Amino acid sequence: MPHEISTPVSRRSFIQHTMIGAAGMGLGLTAMGQRERRKLGVALIGLGGYSTGQLGPALRETKFCELRGVVTGDAAKGRRWARDYGFPESSVYHYDTMAAIADNPEIDIVYSVTPPGLHLRDVLAGAVAGKHVICEKPMAVSVEECDQMIAACEAAGVQLSLGYRLHFHPYHQQVKTFAAEQAWGGPIKMSGGFGYRMGSAWEWRVDKALAGGGQLMNTGIYVIQSALMAKGEMMPVAVTAHEPPKTRPEYFNEVEETINFTLEWADGSRLEGTSSGVQGSNDFEAVAPDHRVRMAPAYSYDRLRMELDREPQPPLDGFFQQAAQMDAFAASLLNGQQTILPGAMGRRDMQIITAIYEASRTGKRVTLT
Repeated sequence: MPHEISTPVSRRSFIQHTMIGAAGMGLGLTAMGQRERRKLGVALIGLGGYSTGQLGPALRETKFCELRGVVTGDAAKGRRWARDYGFPESSVYHYDTMAAIADNPEIDIVYSVTPPGLHLRDVLAGAVAGKHVICEKPMAVSVEECDQMIAACEAAGVQLSLGYRLHFHPYHQQVKTFAAEQAWGGPIKMSGGFGYRMGSAWEWRVDKALAGGGQLMNTGIYVIQSALMAKGEMMPVAVTAHEPPKTRPEYFNEVEETINFTLEWADGSRLEGTSSGVQGSNDFEAVAPDHRVRMAPAYSYDRLRMELDREPQPPLDGFFQQAAQMDAFAASLLNGQQTILPGAMGRRDMQIITAIYEASRTGKRVTLT
């Protein structure tokens, strides 16, 4: 039976959809705020570049949570954060003393912003302290670690959420809406890449023990997430992958430099993805019988651009992805609801990443369940 061809998404309809989507996100928050509630307190674990440049500033903009503590190995830096963000120096913790967060009633959520190899330590510490947890991507360095995190948070009765900021950007929400409404009209041909030329100085992203892998863990996960959003979070059935010869083997001596991968779904949908530490890319495209979506840039913190059915969509510059992400988690906690980014999602993504590495190592197609 032939499917009905939908009309292209116009600029006006996209604006209307964006406003409705934003209102929809806000309805739960507004309902939650009908009676006076205090903001939930967040403690950032790790004060590196992402905390400094993104999460800290986002927490100045959030409506339902605010920064009330930090965990750092640099006490002087921690005291500066306390002064800048207006929380007491007694809420500055060292990694060795963060168990004491359990005694701080002002902190409701801990956010692990350390390298992936340390996420297990942070999440377990948060769970033991009885605090809800946000874990930055990727969730861990193995599926087994994901299982430990999920079990610890379930045993402690706290929620575990992931730092997947793009789920809250209206462009990516449009992709999710097409999936939810089964509006693609058939299998989707997808392509995407995220990479940049890394410098020559050592950083944790080329240390396998800390990073768990190379750019697949760091940037490729965004491409995987885009495809999963387009497929309604449906697990692919198989992956293939390969690594081109390294151009900087002295620098990428523990992790991959570039990796190309293919995800396959049972209905014939496919993703051709890439991530790299030497080649620049920042794009995602999904082509199906009824709709075509292209985003470039697709994964940046701001100034994303989108075409729907070849029609440029209005810029949404200034949309604070991290503030929306953290507010959504706070709202779910205040409303007694489950996060839309649970630990099970991070575990699934680690399964896919593990399969990609196996396919690259063996040169064989790897099936997924």
